[in-house]
Amino acid sequence: MSDTTTRALSLLNLLQTHRHWPGSELAVRLGVTERTVRRDVERLRELGYRIESAPGVAGGYRLEAGTAVPPLLLTDEEAVAMAIGLRAAATQRLVGGPETTLTALAKLEQVLPADLRRRVAALAEVVQPIGVGRGSAVSPDILGDLALAIRDHERIRFTYTSGADATTTRRVEPHTLAPADRHWYLLCWDLDREDWRTFRVDRLTEVFHTRVLFEPRALTPEEVDELFLGVASWTPRAVATDVVMELPIAAMREHFGEWSQGSEAEDADRTRWPIGGRDIRETMYGLSYIPEGVEFTTDLADPDRTELREILSRMVRALDAPPPPDRRSA
Repeated sequence: MSDTTTRALSLLNLLQTHRHWPGSELAVRLGVTERTVRRDVERLRELGYRIESAPGVAGGYRLEAGTAVPPLLLTDEEAVAMAIGLRAAATQRLVGGPETTLTALAKLEQVLPADLRRRVAALAEVVQPIGVGRGSAVSPDILGDLALAIRDHERIRFTYTSGADATTTRRVEPHTLAPADRHWYLLCWDLDREDWRTFRVDRLTEVFHTRVLFEPRALTPEEVDELFLGVASWTPRAVATDVVMELPIAAMREHFGEWSQGSEAEDADRTRWPIGGRDIRETMYGLSYIPEGVEFTTDLADPDRTELREILSRMVRALDAPPPPDRRSA
């Protein structure tokens, strides 16, 4: 392969891994002059790649979407990751069903070398997505838009419809995507709330790329796990209730930390917090974490309200009754 061809392929690889490259930076990375970069860009254009260029100090090059999909350059690691992702997607509830992902997977694996096919097969046996397949349907276009924004550290806007059918426009700095509690969730920094938030992706529409970049906020893997675990603490369950506690929202969030997700200020002195569980006992467990001395009300409905009252009444009677004989001293 000639040096010119090798350099053009290296240029294409760079253009495919970033939304925008200044011409000067491409020249440095390729070890050539900016004039050579311009010539190589023209060669790629002749091969059908649509490359947008802009002059000036802030100018540069970006790979545009064309009328057809041109050949992609993938490293071995990228090819394996894509094949594993397609296998996982084929089992999930992406709009359009598994057919599209299966055909894409077949085309990709057909051209993989034998050693990479073996690696994909081995990884597929141990990478088993849990839960999301039985959850809500998600648009792959929305997931793709969010993934690009996360990769490029780009602020976005979107329309969000809550479980109570309230529609809002949110401005966020997206951090990561993950499945939790049978749904896909976006973890992001909410610019208007000035706090971390998670949003169900199936309730999210009209993603708008602002082209405004941001410096990612530091989160450890453990903190990310906690934020997604917090989703399960307030996502509506079989037994769900709203609690209004006599505690300002700042104090409530300080006490509950990541588990305060979903809480909202009822007024200056009170906070509304949605909790729930698979049964009344899990819901009771959540109620028990309200700080000592903090009064609260709940809209828990019957028959769960009556069942909880009966459980608590028996507990109070047990605590008021004389303790049973201590067999250990016998």
